[in-house]
Amino acid sequence: MKHLYLILLLSICFTSCKKENKYGHDACAFLGGEIINPINNYVVISQDKNVLDTVHLDQNNRFLFKINPVNSGLYTFSHGGEIQMVLLEPNDSIIFRLNNLDFDESLVFTGRGAKENNYLINMFLQNERSNRIILKFSQTTPEIFAFKVDSIKAIYQNNLDQFQAKYKTSDQFKHIAQANIDYNFYAQKELYPFTFYANNELKNMKSLPSDFYNYRSKVDYNDAALKDYFPYFTFLRYHFNNIALQKHFNQSNDSIFDNKNLDFNLSKLELIDNLVSNDSIKNSLLNFAALRYINSSAKISNYTPYLKSYLEKSTLPKNNEQITGLIESLEKLKPGNVLPNTIVTNNLNEELYLSDFVKRPTVIYFWSFTLKNHFLDSHKMTQELAKKYPEIDFIAMNIDKDNAEWINYLEQHKYSLKNEYHFKDPHFSRQTLAINSINRVMLINKNLTIINSHTNMFSKDFEVQLLGMLNQ
Repeated sequence: MKHLYLILLLSICFTSCKKENKYGHDACAFLGGEIINPINNYVVISQDKNVLDTVHLDQNNRFLFKINPVNSGLYTFSHGGEIQMVLLEPNDSIIFRLNNLDFDESLVFTGRGAKENNYLINMFLQNERSNRIILKFSQTTPEIFAFKVDSIKAIYQNNLDQFQAKYKTSDQFKHIAQANIDYNFYAQKELYPFTFYANNELKNMKSLPSDFYNYRSKVDYNDAALKDYFPYFTFLRYHFNNIALQKHFNQSNDSIFDNKNLDFNLSKLELIDNLVSNDSIKNSLLNFAALRYINSSAKISNYTPYLKSYLEKSTLPKNNEQITGLIESLEKLKPGNVLPNTIVTNNLNEELYLSDFVKRPTVIYFWSFTLKNHFLDSHKMTQELAKKYPEIDFIAMNIDKDNAEWINYLEQHKYSLKNEYHFKDPHFSRQTLAINSINRVMLINKNLTIINSHTNMFSKDFEVQLLGMLNQ
């Protein structure tokens, strides 16, 4: 019965688009699916970071969405904090089925356009596995590392060539699939000097063969078709990190990578501005770089020159407001200041101020549906720490928009709702508390005075900080 439903649905979709084309209308496409174990009752569909619609699931946890006209390219669909991409082209009628508890691994497409999307999701999963293998090779010499990476890349290339020989695919698919292979493996080479065993990045870079980065001549910094594609954007992030460090080493006496160094981070902004002309790609890279720097650096005196450089290069007003507001908030969160008394809700939807439950030394940490691994790791870590330090309260704060979904998510993962809260106004609270990174952890004493607003529970000295808080 379930398969009959899908066949009927696909038939209706395909016929509908064909009829529209027959009468001269713009080409359309359909995207639908079934979600097992849903977190909520809707799916968000976007393209180019713009939300097209929030589509509600029916009583059978299914949905169908018509895109008319369809702009051929990559779209995203998200549910319960999980996000995945789908390639949609004119007359496609794609239905997917997934289990939200095993989102990517369970995802299967059917319908017109399905074979290309099944190929891409399989590449996504294979990349995760191969990248873990390549990481093990990072302790080998540059020559061996390059040979291993190129050998695995050749297998991917052969698989793509065979797929394209077997099926008639569009130029759009060929471009995306090829970019997936190229940029995923280019990124591994950009990372190599940072993962090689010698704790001296300058020495590592000087040991590289002269042809190690030959592929850089093929890099297109302004590929609009890939601007939101994960492998491409990830490569660009690693790449600019690498070339900025090379430039910094040439202009300084440093030999070890320090991601908090102001000059290095200013060089990164300059290189992005000089090499990238596509506004969307440039603004995304600048914004990511700024958030990364602000999150890593607690030296407030460096924020002013950094912000000046950033604002000279970024052309997106909302990004400029975000970074400016973030720095202003951080300046108010210095140790010794009183933590802003933002409003939160508990699992009973009761509104509380932080001062209502922060009565003794407290650790406040944050989580989001969009970062499942961090959610699991942080909760596991705090469970262990709470046993070792019973004098400290460990408060978890969900930062997502949905007012009920966070409770379902916790219950689905079988976590207690004790000491779990949600921001009443997530946007306002995230700005007020300068939560630019989910890893941010705050140490607060019983009087709501800030001890440290910029720490990380996974840092090696975190327990030393906890002991220091107890001894105050």
